[in-house]
Amino acid sequence: MTRQYWRASNMLNPVPAVMVSCADKEGRANVMTAAWAGTICSDPVMVSVSIRKERYSHQIIKDTKEFVINLTTASLAKATDYVGVRSGRDIDKFALEGDLRLTKQPSKCVKAPSILESPVCLECKVKDIIELGTHDMFIGEVVCTSVDDAYLDENGRLDLQKADLIAYSHGEYYRLGQKIGKFGFSVQKKKRKKRK
Repeated sequence: MTRQYWRASNMLNPVPAVMVSCADKEGRANVMTAAWAGTICSDPVMVSVSIRKERYSHQIIKDTKEFVINLTTASLAKATDYVGVRSGRDIDKFALEGDLRLTKQPSKCVKAPSILESPVCLECKVKDIIELGTHDMFIGEVVCTSVDDAYLDENGRLDLQKADLIAYSHGEYYRLGQKIGKFGFSVQKKKRKKRK
């Protein structure tokens, strides 16, 4: 087996394709797509999103110290892409129509709006901003999580398999695939069949 060695690159794939919503101090809302987002701590619950300095949302989030991470689905793929390639300086992304339509929904704990069509919305307050170069990393504490009832099973547990979530991989969007295991399955003891 042989390998090629390339220059340093951002080849960590796949990554979540999320929509990040925010609102400026006057209440004007915006939404952008981010693929550089992730979980960084479980207690307190914290996430990060890295945003280019020239992006319209960057300054809004820097000023207000709030944002919402909205998970995306296959049915939201076109809107997810569109809000990532158009600037909120030029258009109101919550005024789009058809398959680009996103419904602005008030959040419970932050002034930044959530996206109604998203199966899960993570309301965040900025705890730190780390300047990294082309991007700044916004570290946010999740202060509220809202979940669409449509994705709860009969026991009230979240079933994200129903959501048809998407991921971003090297410039392309993909549906998440078939479940192949769960955390700890590699060490889980097999149940023995009871003899009658």
